[in-house]
Amino acid sequence: MISIIPLNGIGLVHPGDDLSKMITGQLVPHFPLLSSDCLVVASKVVAKARGRIEALTPDNTKQDIIERESRKIIRRRGPLVISETHQGFICANAGVDESNTEENTVVILPKDIDSAAQGLRYSIQAKSGFDIAVIVSDTFGRPFRMGETNVALGYSGLNSFADLRGKKDFYGHELTATMIAVADEIAGAAELVMHKDSGTCAALIRGLPDSYRGDGQGSDLVRNPQDDLFR
Repeated sequence: MISIIPLNGIGLVHPGDDLSKMITGQLVPHFPLLSSDCLVVASKVVAKARGRIEALTPDNTKQDIIERESRKIIRRRGPLVISETHQGFICANAGVDESNTEENTVVILPKDIDSAAQGLRYSIQAKSGFDIAVIVSDTFGRPFRMGETNVALGYSGLNSFADLRGKKDFYGHELTATMIAVADEIAGAAELVMHKDSGTCAALIRGLPDSYRGDGQGSDLVRNPQDDLFR
């Protein structure tokens, strides 16, 4: 059985804070941690701890920051921009966000999110003695679907996919294309207890199959533009 455990009480995160120490303190009641456990952490608190906060001024507007954080502008509609970030994500406003941050500031996505996830994983392991997978997630909209859902931007200690190609379906047909994005599915499950209005920025997912552990990275989930039928 899979359990989704919110890690409450982490509190406000500021530039330079030891995020791994703050999270480990909330993991203690759930010791011993299991090798199949996975920690999901909101990218916003990772970005804040790494100082990825900018003040909005007449000379540094949100639009200026979006343009700077974008590799390519995909679409515009009024103030809304859909862009490709330098990390390769297609999302609204290049991930530049004004929610859950101080007035007249925005939070920007971490530069290397896989590296951030790996650093958080190793630091938590050093503090707790347990090695668990770590996902750094964010909420993205989706083409052709209303609403947002959590996705895995970067991670460490986790496979990117459950590859079902070559296996048989219920009727004995061989699967030729099915690759389940397990990292995204875990991140989406965590969002059930990580709403922006709750102040809960992390969750522990327990009960995952051992086969989900691996050495995937968030860039595995970024579709090559040459294979994208919608760009």
